[in-house]
Amino acid sequence: MKKRIPVWKSEHEWLKCYSQCLQSSVLNLSQAFINFFDGRAKYPTFKTRHGRQSLQYPANVKLLGDSEIKFPGKLGVVKAKVHRDVSGKLKTVTLSRMPDGRYYASLLIEDGTEKPKSSREGQAIGIDLGLMDFAVTSDGSKYRNPKHLAKYERNLKRKQRKLSRKKDKTTGKRLKAKRLVARVHSKISRVREDFLHKLSRKIVNENQIVVVENLCVKNMVKNHNLAKSISDAGWGMFCTMLKYKTEAEGKVYVEVGRFFPSTHLCSETLLPLPKMDLSVRMFDCPHCGQKHDRDVNAAINIRNEGLRLLALGTSAAALGGNVRPKRYGRKSTTAEAVAYEEGSPRSIA
Repeated sequence: MKKRIPVWKSEHEWLKCYSQCLQSSVLNLSQAFINFFDGRAKYPTFKTRHGRQSLQYPANVKLLGDSEIKFPGKLGVVKAKVHRDVSGKLKTVTLSRMPDGRYYASLLIEDGTEKPKSSREGQAIGIDLGLMDFAVTSDGSKYRNPKHLAKYERNLKRKQRKLSRKKDKTTGKRLKAKRLVARVHSKISRVREDFLHKLSRKIVNENQIVVVENLCVKNMVKNHNLAKSISDAGWGMFCTMLKYKTEAEGKVYVEVGRFFPSTHLCSETLLPLPKMDLSVRMFDCPHCGQKHDRDVNAAINIRNEGLRLLALGTSAAALGGNVRPKRYGRKSTTAEAVAYEEGSPRSIA
């Protein structure tokens, strides 16, 4: 497809832009098909132009201080707010236009520093994720769920009503109302990310081993009574932040199998507990006689199971095992694609 780009440029005026951006799009399409045939993603589809738009520059981008970025081609010098010091070789820059009208540039920097060696010496912590308390740790700390969507839901509802009243989709008033709705969604997303970044950074700085549950959020949101609350919590994003931050500092990140009965075991005796309703937050253990906090007890069990897996040198939990089989048994098909025509099918027809 890279060889056919010059032919397409002669046919379509809107394709006459910086050539490396088009080549990056072809590489991204190739990676999308590789992910599909390997079973990691669905079949690639066309993306709507009303959502997030992106453009990738693989080279020849320069930073001019902390207020300007110079792009090759027609774009030239663009004013920007560089919010952190850049030290290293600038590799790839991705420009993104969000639905709320804001533009962002993501800079990929090669700083030359080696990844630190992993060490297990230090404090270990287990984290139980929930909805009432976003995170409960094995040392007894509880972090309340901020419920970001609930704070802005009234404002979002009002703006969505104004948008729904504008029936003509071609008018500027509808586009303006649509942008206002997107700004509220953007605000909710940025506030959520800020909370998750700060909490994950605090946990990683204070501990050497971080143990969490391997939750299947995709199946959990099928419960229509809790789908909105689960999606608003951002458990998957939080675990992703914990993982890359621990690995960047040479610390250990462990996931316990989702079928491990952390809530149904006594953290002192490891004996099974009788079935309890979700409304029960404190209980008296019939085995050891102590009074346990339900979430703290689960977090302690998660920490102990993670330490057991590290001691055994395995990633398989006691119950459940591997529950992510490869989809459809597909194998990687990375054979070279050969073009058999000169020009687009539309022009030939």
